[in-house]
Formats: sequence, C-alpha cells, structure tokens
Amino acid sequence: MKNEKEVKRISKFLSLVLRHKPQTIHLNLDNQGWTSTRELLEKYNKHRGKLDIETLEYVVANNNKKRFAFNADKTKIRASQGHSIKIELAYNPVEPPEYLYHGTATKYINIIRKEGLKKQNRHHVHLSADLDTATNVGSRHGVPVILRVKAKEMHEDGMEFYCSENSVWLTDHVPTNYFLED
Repeated sequence: MKNEKEVKRISKFLSLVLRHKPQTIHLNLDNQGWTSTRELLEKYNKHRGKLDIETLEYVVANNNKKRFAFNADKTKIRASQGHSIKIELAYNPVEPPEYLYHGTATKYINIIRKEGLKKQNRHHVHLSADLDTATNVGSRHGVPVILRVKAKEMHEDGMEFYCSENSVWLTDHVPTNYFLED
C-alpha cells in the first residue's frame, strides 16, 4: 500500500505539469498532450524527488478521477482532460445521454444562471453522467449545487459533445436555456 498523502502530492503535481504548466520541469508535451513516460520520470526525479514507474502506475490507476492515462504500452502519458494549455485531445464527437450534470458551489450559481456554463481557461465545460460525481465536484469549493443539463437536446440543436477516457463529458458551452429546472 502506497502512502496516500504522497500519492495525492504526486497526483497534484502531475495535474500541474500535464494540464497547466509543463515548463515547471521543462517537460515536452506533443500537440495531443502526450509526453514520454521516461522523460516525465527523468524530469520529475531531477526537479521534485524520487518517482519510479511502479509508483507512477499506481498513481494513474488509483486516481479517483482517472485524470491521467497511459498509451497501450505505457511509453506515453497524458492528462485526460482539464488542460489550460493549448492541446488537441483528438476526441471524436459522440451523442450524449438525455441529461448530464454539472456540480458547482453556491457562490458561482448566480453568474452561471445568468451566463450559462463557460469553459473559462480550459478547453471544455466538464459534465458528468451521474449525480454522485457532480456532487463531489461541486463540493470542492463549498456547498454544492447540481445543474441538470438537457444534453440530448443540445446535441440535437447542433452542439458537439465528447467523452474523455475517464468518462468526463465535454462541450464548449452550456447556454442557460439548456438547464432543467426542478
């Protein structure tokens, strides 16, 4: 069993360098966000301390949000979504279920109800297929509010959806008229 505090620390750092600031350790990402697993380990060890392939595999496999993915032979690694840097994840558009959910905190709800869900500094708005995930996401910043999105209707109206490797639903924007009021 790995030290969970250390696993969380490594996971947060991986999020930083694979999603937002690869330059922190001079890491090279290709246009789809992939980097060499070997390079990541070398640069992590040079700048941050000790990380071996077994620990990296454990962090990827046990991340509760499945934020990271290896390629088939584990020679490359990337973040599955949530990037603030320019990359092309190469996801194909897919038809979403009838409803998707977005968890947010009460302090953001007024602006969301006025402007809709915007991707802000990320590539996409993140949605989930289940209430539990949306609740967990919304709880990160305070008391959660869950928005139900008429995803199938959005899709029928011409808006594209993608589903990441870790089952996060992605779209460019959710206008307010696609919120389902309960």
